[in-house]
Amino acid sequence: MLGADGIMRSGIAAELDHWTATHGPVTIGLAGAGQMGTDLIVQVALMPGVRIGAVSEIDAQAAIDAALMAGHARGNIVSASTASAIDRAIEARQFVVTDDYHAMCASGHIDVVIDATGNPNIGTLVALEAMANGKHVVMLNVEADITIGRFLKHEARNAGVVLTGAAGDEPAATIELISFAQSLGFDIVAAGKGKNNPLKIDATPDEFEAEAISRNMNPRMLVEFVDGSKTMVEMTALANATGLVPDVAGLHGPAASREELAQVLCTREDGGILSRAGVVDYTIGKGVAPGVFCIVKPRHPRVIERMADLKVGPGPCFALIRPYHLTSLEVPLSAMRAVMHGRPDMEVLDHPVAECTAVAKRDLKPGDVLGRIGEYDYRGFCMGWREARDGFALPLGLAEKARVLRPVKAGERLTYENCAPDDQLVVTQIRRRLDQADAQYLAA
Repeated sequence: MLGADGIMRSGIAAELDHWTATHGPVTIGLAGAGQMGTDLIVQVALMPGVRIGAVSEIDAQAAIDAALMAGHARGNIVSASTASAIDRAIEARQFVVTDDYHAMCASGHIDVVIDATGNPNIGTLVALEAMANGKHVVMLNVEADITIGRFLKHEARNAGVVLTGAAGDEPAATIELISFAQSLGFDIVAAGKGKNNPLKIDATPDEFEAEAISRNMNPRMLVEFVDGSKTMVEMTALANATGLVPDVAGLHGPAASREELAQVLCTREDGGILSRAGVVDYTIGKGVAPGVFCIVKPRHPRVIERMADLKVGPGPCFALIRPYHLTSLEVPLSAMRAVMHGRPDMEVLDHPVAECTAVAKRDLKPGDVLGRIGEYDYRGFCMGWREARDGFALPLGLAEKARVLRPVKAGERLTYENCAPDDQLVVTQIRRRLDQADAQYLAA
């Protein structure tokens, strides 16, 4: 089939054309109209065969502004508070804004729900409600995924729906490279990302407010990237979807450039810094960010010779690099594949191998109630799951609203001994049950 530009449609674009001809457009329910949600609303408006049916957002004006930015006429943007009202509006080809994610998830015309809230507890509630209504779920909320992703995976299977990580985010983009390498029979030495922003582990929103405004970002979100939290979250997610492990707590994070990467993030036997193969890590060196990488080692000298001849690198290890990830702009692809093929782009293992814990950014005193990721109190820190468990480390996804029990110095890890997570949050309750089940699993 030819596209409007006269170019033959191929791959998933052609598949979507066939799907739309039979089933109509893939219809998305979106939770959250912040930076990522706004990007999604604009991007989907440009894509044939897929549409935003409804957006759940407490700040209705934010969702309306995003819809207007995407080209929707103001008169075609409506509010609705029940599933039936949302269905009628979708049938009328209107753009729905609602403050009730329950109604959105119950809408009969919604095929798949994308969580773009960025809040572990809210993301958990949205995912559970969507699955209870038979909807596929795309988690653009990596913070929820690394905290209770295996519970959500189990719930999705029980509901007969797909729960998937999001295409375009670094973990899923890296898995594309890993899959390619595995299909060619390469050994996987390391995989990860290039860090986009200079690393400043004590960064706070105040000092990055001007830069955030210039980049049309929330200062807290920018700091989440700058202080390394987002990198640690993403590498934890990658580890728990693949079985690759942190080589050291906090990861190495060398300043290895694109040309040096394969000779640095390889084992010591091959001249690198790793104690073993099969790890997750990142680089702050030039030429890799905003891309992702997979370091491979071919198993035969002839293949090593050919890779070197093809200018991939000097060997014996080589860096396969995807020089971009399109974040929220690619996410609709995961929604489309979930609906059309019933398969995830990325899902967690049954048992984790890594944990993203929290480290204090400043001195904390008893009685302090912790803020959000990317603010003033703590940052993310990736480490091995068993090491984190043995050290009673507090998962990053439970840090928000946690109450400090004992003095914690800047640079010290938050633990269940010095902090108490908020027991009122559903994500805390679910994680506690997971931890109890793990104790039984380890004792068996």
